[in-house]
Parts: sequence; structure tokens; C-alpha cells
Amino acid sequence: MIFLPRCEAGKPLLLAKLKPGRPHQFDWKSSCETWSVVFSPDGSWFAWSQGHCIIKLIPWPLEEQFIPKGFEAKSRSSKNETKGRGSPKEKTLDCGRIVWRLAFSSWPSLPSRKLWARHHPQVPDISCLILATGLNDGQIKIWEVQTGLLLLNLTGHQDVVRDLSFTPSGSLILVSASRDKTLRIWDLNKHGKQIQVLSGHLQWVYCCSISPDCSMLCSAAGEKSVFLWSMRSYTLIRKLEGHQSSVVSCNFSPDSALLVTASYDTNVIMWDPYTGERLRSLRHSPVDHGMEDSDIHVLLSRGLYLATVADDRLLRIWSLEVKTPIAFAPMTNGLCCTFFPHGGVIATGTRDGHVQFWTAPRVLSSLKHLCRKALRILALPISKKMKEFLTYRTF
Repeated sequence: MIFLPRCEAGKPLLLAKLKPGRPHQFDWKSSCETWSVVFSPDGSWFAWSQGHCIIKLIPWPLEEQFIPKGFEAKSRSSKNETKGRGSPKEKTLDCGRIVWRLAFSSWPSLPSRKLWARHHPQVPDISCLILATGLNDGQIKIWEVQTGLLLLNLTGHQDVVRDLSFTPSGSLILVSASRDKTLRIWDLNKHGKQIQVLSGHLQWVYCCSISPDCSMLCSAAGEKSVFLWSMRSYTLIRKLEGHQSSVVSCNFSPDSALLVTASYDTNVIMWDPYTGERLRSLRHSPVDHGMEDSDIHVLLSRGLYLATVADDRLLRIWSLEVKTPIAFAPMTNGLCCTFFPHGGVIATGTRDGHVQFWTAPRVLSSLKHLCRKALRILALPISKKMKEFLTYRTF
């Protein structure tokens, strides 16, 4: 599930498709699924778990013949830096175990870089990106993206690591979710020290998401409710109940004012995370064939739109203003999706280890929506209509 920039009605176009290279003989425990695809926050890298324990790190954009003009990354590196270091190279990371989840860090903040230099003299400069990988044996491996160097190996989970989420602030705090029914908080500045274990779920934890303002953590397990935790005290704030089957995906809007959850009941629910109020529901109605207890992956982007991938072999793009999708794209055996952070592209992963890149047309957000993203001080004496708009009660 991802929030997307404004989209026009129609069918997303397939920009490019990536497939694993020539197959090799692998251990029988390995699998070929692409369980995770992700762009770095600055849009300069794309990571893809292509199955058989292998991760591909690919500089973005892809070759020019695949990607239309205007979809290039907005890298933090200056031209001189890039010229001095050489162009980024595609990398292959062998994790030795099935890879279930990938997560890029935000660019490390200055305090985090100083802490890292103090605790990691062997790698004193952490001014580059970090990639975290969650494995089927409960391990989490931390890699330096620019060099492909393995930095840390985090242990503690007793089962598959299903999801990973970094704090968007660049503090290098990592949250992991596992089939062992726990979430764990790690501080990568301190040798990957485990600073908290969050318990309370009775089933496998499928998904975790940190709000962009770093105040809340949402977790979804094989249960009908989702948990909201404080990222300051690491205590449970509230449970959100409304789904009729297991919740499998969750994500926050870029202004932290909206939380979206998806469930096997084929519904997507929008919530106000601050009050726990259920705002709106979107239902995945069958298009060509039946769809019951479907696995749905939901993504939220920086506008008024979101995307979902479900078991009925469709990528859907939704407007938050209406209850039906505004665009469809057929895809086979979809498992996951992610958005390019600057808009215009959606990446999807499949059960056969492939990745597809789709267009998500970009239109400038309205002035009203830009105001909603910027104004979050609701304690001010503002009108009822304005407060309803800022909290997504009205569109």
C-alpha cells in the first residue's frame, strides 16, 4: 500500500521489467519470490530481493531507454562528489538466507554520524545510505549501500523477519517485525543494540510502519486489529478495530495525519491515528474473477492517492476522495509494491522473482492539499471546516 501523487484515470503503463539472471543450483530451502522492493528515500537506489537469498542493488534511474525523461533521482551528492567517487555500480548481495524484507535508512543525521564514528571506528564515515535486510532465520543484516559492505548482523528474533522500518529522521533507529509475534527496536549507532522488545500480538507480525513525524509506530499481525505504539515511550497507545479478517499491511500518509490498513477481508480502511476514528473504507471488488480472503499490499504516497496489489492479479490506484479505483493494471502473481519517492513510478514484485515498473502520472498537488500537509497545529482556534479538512474528514 502506498500513497501516490495525483493520477489521471486510465491504465498505468509498464515502463520496464527486470528478471533474475541465469538460474543456478540453489539449496532446496531457497525460494524465487520477490518479497520486497524498495527505493532509497532520495531516489538514487533501487533494491530488489530477487529470490534465492540474493539482493540486487541498482542505481536509479535505469537505462534511459526504459525510463521517461523527468523520472531521474534527486541525489544529495554534488556533481563534484559523484565525479570523484565514480558512478554508482550495480551490486549483488548474498544474504545466505531467504530475504523477506528490505528497508533503506534515511540519510543519517549529523548526531547519528558522530555517534557512529565513535562506536564504529572500522567504518568511521556513515554519510552514505544503509540497507537493512530481514531474513527467514530471524537475522537482520545491515549493509552499506555504496560499497556493499556488511556492517552489522542483528540477532534476537526467533523466526522470520517479516518487515523493517527506519525512523525517517535519520537517527538510525530500526524497527523489525517478526513471526515470533514481537517487534524489536534497534539502535544502529550503538553496534545495533536492541533497546526494546514490544510484545502483545498473539499472531505473526506481518507489517510495521513508523509515522513520518516519528511519533508513532503501527504494527499489523494475523489479527483483526492493529496496534499503535508510542515511539517515545515504546508503550501501546491504542488498538484499532474494524477489519473482519487478518490485517496484513499498514502505512502512514506523509503528514502523519492518516493511517491506512489492508486486510484479508479485501477492505482498506483509513484511520485518524491520533483519535482512532475510522474515516473511510475501500473495498476490493472482483473485476474478472472471485476474490475472497485476498492478500493485499497497500502503499501510500505524498498526495491524495494510494496503490494496492492483491491476489486477483491487479495493481489498483485509488483516489482518497472516492471509493472505487481510478486505474488498474494487470500483473501476474503480485506480492509487493513501492513508489518512487519523487513520484511518477510504481515498482511491483512478483512470485517468480520479477520486478515491474509502472507509470503513476504526476500532477501538482492542489494548494488546499499543500496546506493540509503543512498545517498540523490543530490546537489553534481554527474553524470546524478547516479542522475537518486538515484531519481528512473532508476532501
